[in-house]
Amino acid sequence: MSLIFEKSVPGRTGVSLPECDVPSDAYIPTEFSRQSDLDLCELSELDVVRHFTALSEKNFGVDTGFYPLGSCTMKYNPKILEEVAALPGFAELHPFLPQLRHGGMLTQGALLVLYELERLLCEITGMDAFTLQPLAGAHGELTGMMLIAAYHRDKGNTKSVVLIPDEAHGTNPSSAATAGYTTTPVPTDQETGVLDMAALESMVDDRTAAIMLTNPSTLGIFNGQIGKIAEIAHRHDALVYYDGANLNAVLGRFRPGDAGVDVMHVNLHKTFGTPHGSGGPGAGPVGVSSHLDPYLPVSRVVKRKDSTYTLDYDRSKSIGYIAPFYGNFAVCLKAYAYILLHGADGLREVSGNAVLNANYLMHALKTVYELPFDRTCMHEFVLSAREEAKAGVRAVDIAKGLIDEGFHPPTMYFPLIVKEALMIEPTETESKETLDCFIAAMKRIAAKVKDAPDSLHNAPCTTPVGRPDEVKAAKDMDLAYLAK
Repeated sequence: MSLIFEKSVPGRTGVSLPECDVPSDAYIPTEFSRQSDLDLCELSELDVVRHFTALSEKNFGVDTGFYPLGSCTMKYNPKILEEVAALPGFAELHPFLPQLRHGGMLTQGALLVLYELERLLCEITGMDAFTLQPLAGAHGELTGMMLIAAYHRDKGNTKSVVLIPDEAHGTNPSSAATAGYTTTPVPTDQETGVLDMAALESMVDDRTAAIMLTNPSTLGIFNGQIGKIAEIAHRHDALVYYDGANLNAVLGRFRPGDAGVDVMHVNLHKTFGTPHGSGGPGAGPVGVSSHLDPYLPVSRVVKRKDSTYTLDYDRSKSIGYIAPFYGNFAVCLKAYAYILLHGADGLREVSGNAVLNANYLMHALKTVYELPFDRTCMHEFVLSAREEAKAGVRAVDIAKGLIDEGFHPPTMYFPLIVKEALMIEPTETESKETLDCFIAAMKRIAAKVKDAPDSLHNAPCTTPVGRPDEVKAAKDMDLAYLAK
């Protein structure tokens, strides 16, 4: 497809304006005045509309196709949530508006949303208090680790180590390190696919500040020993951090706070129906048990005796601000509406369907691809292309082949403990028909591994841009447009 500049026709215009009747450069000093016309394309309005419409049709997203990115939960988001976020009473609020003014209620509706969303998240997760300020999952992790550091500092503890399972989300170690801790990996039991409990017990000591746990893990396996893990940690005055990025697998069925978790984050943009991808926006609220409540960021939304809402800044042990104003308010608003739309039974159905879809795919594909841990999964599962790699076809080739089949590739090469990993998450929003089409595509690719491997080495062949040299693209970028 040609660049829009290459379609330009001299003299063609998409607007009709009267001649300017005042000197256009009357107030611009000569040294700042342009001496030549801007090099803009010259096209009609129809030319421009068709060009950008055609470009948009080349995009891939959850509204156009199946997007099984494991660990990322790229699911369809109800459009009514966008309408809620666009309501003038919310969208036109300025963050500097006063909470109460001359008896008026200029921001009470927004404060109510924030207050009630915190309460709803507490009920869903079993935690005692929440902050909605973190702007993403990793930002929530960092906030949680800052809270843990504040807790230990306040108690006079000199702890320096955070233990993290080797199958945890990749941002966990960086978040802990950014908060000033040394991180140590805890191995996965290669038979069960869950944390090696004997290794964990031998590693926890008085230097341990926290154990960070992703549950269900990136292998899509729920660790039923989480209560025991909390007991081991608390025995040494260490805390348990729960990465709640995979919460959509256990909604309505398991509450981390009930198992002794001290602090956790929730990805609103993965669990509660708000858009995810292309860099944002996101939200990673952090929940804590009561002993960490004093350290939560300011400000906190509180409810007065007269049922109005205000902001509380009087928190001497707070870690301070971790985001401008109130976090990503529109994302929080969408999550609030999503939770209210579903109710308790609906959220439980969300987790049920997420787990059902993942197991349906897993059982259909494990006869064709290697399944390193053959056990009931939660919302996602991990296949291995180790055998295919022996024939010269690696995980990346299978992923690129899926593009030609009309599907977005799954997550590749993660978690690192599985060689040639393909991490697949169908989410709860996909139909059986879509899943069956994906299964058929994966089986066709498996057949190509045996019969026509070179076709996968060259994939994708049906896209405007084929397979790039990714190393060259990163090291030898050429971003300049050269006009003819």
